[in-house]
Amino acid sequence: MNDADFTSHTVLAGNAYRDDRHLAARQALYCWQHPSYDLPGLVLDHFPTGGGVVLDIGCGNGRYVDRLRADRPDLTVVGLDISTGILANVAPPVVVADAAALPVVDNSATAVLAMHMLYHVDVVESALAEAVRVLAPGGTFIASTNAREDKKELDDLWAAAVADVLGVEHGRRRVSLSSRFPLNDAPAILRPYFAEVQVLELPGTITVRQPDPVIAHLASYRTWAETTGVPFDATLDRARRLLHDLIDRDGEYRINCRGGVLLCRGAQEDERRPRR
Repeated sequence: MNDADFTSHTVLAGNAYRDDRHLAARQALYCWQHPSYDLPGLVLDHFPTGGGVVLDIGCGNGRYVDRLRADRPDLTVVGLDISTGILANVAPPVVVADAAALPVVDNSATAVLAMHMLYHVDVVESALAEAVRVLAPGGTFIASTNAREDKKELDDLWAAAVADVLGVEHGRRRVSLSSRFPLNDAPAILRPYFAEVQVLELPGTITVRQPDPVIAHLASYRTWAETTGVPFDATLDRARRLLHDLIDRDGEYRINCRGGVLLCRGAQEDERRPRR
């Protein structure tokens, strides 16, 4: 699988995020995580005081947009996404836009969000340059992603299912979206663009006692099934049976998570060029 599989506008807008079904399935798995994190609340905790414009780039189904508007009516929160379909149920103002070519004037945003979406941008640095351009001097930029080792148990489960279906010794790992912008590398990628970069790690453990939430999460990657070289439905069915057996044996199934939020402050007017 190459990067184009993750970044194609046609694939993203026309299939992966045509609506929010797949995204909602991935979000729902975290209902079983401990400790749990109120991510929109965490974002709000790090917002500047006073009004202004907030751009939520790759806003998806509007989880952050809705919360920010409810809790901070002094802000004008604009949701932007590449997919017209996924914006259908997000209240305006919303804009269909590419993160690497924002239809926004320079220095106009108090804050910019890029939550679990930078791995979908063809050239991450292009999106960061756009964020810097639209962000007011000293403004706030917040991104999020997962580490390479996040949910390794799902990698093992999927690989075992693939091996059984194909009759091979070692199966392929599952699709990992965050591998293009992992938490491990994200601070180094961001630092040339922002005056300050703080990493807030959000580790946790997902514990389930029935297979459905995990299988729904795995099924949400169906968009990329044809590029993985494995029979997706047969592998999904085998993963369900393996997971059922594990839960019968242990009484539960645990998934170790390692995600994080990157809290960045934009440069002041005299520091606006990326520092390579």
